[in-house]
Amino acid sequence: MKYILSYLMLLLPCICKASPIIYVNQVAFDSRGAKMAVVGNDARLRGSTIFTLTNQEGKIAFTGTLKGPLQITQWAKGTFFYQADFSSVTKSGIYKVNISVNGKRYMSDEFNISPNALAINTMPSIINYYNKQRANTPTELEADKHLLLYGGDKTVDMHGGWCDASGDVSKYFSHLAYANYMSPQQIPLVTWSMINAVQTIPATLNKLSIYDKTVDEALYGADYFMRALSTDDYFYMIVFSYFNKDPKARRVVGLKANSVTTNEYQCAFREGGGMAIAALARISRLKKDGDFKSADYLAGAKRAFAHLLIHNAEYDDDGKENIIDDYCALMAATELWIATDSSYYQTEARKRAESLEKKMSPAGYFYANDSGRPYWHASDAGMPVVALSRYLSKEKDAANRTTALNTIKKALDYNLRVTAETSNPFGYARQTFRLKDKIQNGFFIPHQNETGWWWQGENARLASLATAAIIGGRLVYPEKGGWGVKKDLAAYASNQLSWILGCNPYSMCFMYQFGKNNVPYMSSNFGHGSGKGGISNGITGAKENADGSGIDYKTEDNGNEWRWTEQWLPHAAWFLQAITAMADEK
Repeated sequence: MKYILSYLMLLLPCICKASPIIYVNQVAFDSRGAKMAVVGNDARLRGSTIFTLTNQEGKIAFTGTLKGPLQITQWAKGTFFYQADFSSVTKSGIYKVNISVNGKRYMSDEFNISPNALAINTMPSIINYYNKQRANTPTELEADKHLLLYGGDKTVDMHGGWCDASGDVSKYFSHLAYANYMSPQQIPLVTWSMINAVQTIPATLNKLSIYDKTVDEALYGADYFMRALSTDDYFYMIVFSYFNKDPKARRVVGLKANSVTTNEYQCAFREGGGMAIAALARISRLKKDGDFKSADYLAGAKRAFAHLLIHNAEYDDDGKENIIDDYCALMAATELWIATDSSYYQTEARKRAESLEKKMSPAGYFYANDSGRPYWHASDAGMPVVALSRYLSKEKDAANRTTALNTIKKALDYNLRVTAETSNPFGYARQTFRLKDKIQNGFFIPHQNETGWWWQGENARLASLATAAIIGGRLVYPEKGGWGVKKDLAAYASNQLSWILGCNPYSMCFMYQFGKNNVPYMSSNFGHGSGKGGISNGITGAKENADGSGIDYKTEDNGNEWRWTEQWLPHAAWFLQAITAMADEK
């Protein structure tokens, strides 16, 4: 394991630096994409400061001028930040960013620039990470073939699926259903993301010799959904371990706060049901069999969708549908429409698209409900745009397309505007939220929220927004060259992935065993734990701040260090979607 974390980095938000630090994506930049490093110094640099890119031979390959200074007092009081933009560099190679201050030379960590660099360098490890996350040890398989439903003596077979995190071997369609507005998409998102890669960039996967492996991993996810599909046509939501080493403790449950379990284990659209339907419908089009037949996947998707059209609100914990139901049901209806070409699913997709579009606020962010709560999400913030974009891959009606495109445009314009409205040298995606009846904008999610306890690093959110910027941007701001979007959106997307890969105030690469600085290894039950290619939660607002202001990253916190260091399925899933969108099949 690579683990280099200096005391200086750990205390960065509280102290001044004795010398300049160059923060950079420690892994790779795509030749076609935007590229930026950040320089931090404890004193304002004099005049116009030049930076250079040097190759492995030490020769200068590019010269530019730093942009700045910029400051974020709540992150690093007294520190001046500068941006080094080298987006125009497209020649393949291994590079470092260099600056000279007071006659002394400083260099960044090295990084790669090459065509499809992000996909080529990381995608095989991401797929292998999921393969290692399979809940398929003999102990798990035996226990999960005869799982008790909470509160009774009935057992079901729910073997398969992926362990949720490097410290949690439970299996979730979604794990925050009780909070209503924060339900993340977990195993279903992973499966859909893999199928999306298979159908979108097959040539790249074949070049990397992982096409068949990615298909097999996606089929493994689809098979789990089929076992989780009850005879009453709803999905069982959670296999919960109770963090107990005894496999006999595992149960099929619904969850409340603080691991309180219930028999409310039926998935609503927003509780993983919608994305599971979407994944099953989409994978049926591959015409490949896993443990179940390809036709079974489509039949299962149809059964589950028909059931939720009648019972969805019953399964929503507050009995009311909200924006998460909308975009998850839109994904489900769209994939069924694509798979069947049926006007029945066309109608349902259009209903959900309209409902989602009506939740667009005048400011450009989405409302979560009909009462004006801003939609913000710690892992799936880009999903509304991704869902509408997927819908538009099938929708041909001019009026419906215009409305959806306008909604996507407003959302992307808002993302750029709210991110740029304050000093923001790293280009970290900002967001709007409501805290104590006050609507405000900030970098990180509020720690005081509907869950009562849950907040963590937001690397999945960042990758989801990067995905939305590229996928949605090609529809509303298309440009030739680059990633096919206008410069501002390309930079926005690149900055989010660079943050994950090391261009952040802690110089921490959150993709495990990539880059120079990694989080500590985390072990789990049944031999599971941190895996190469997995992505940890990441950086948060300061622990003590209810509004998520300030900044924190901790490797030790009396058992709560998981908020920053634990790997979680959605992070790598959204990263996979982002690099799939960025990959060039030509």
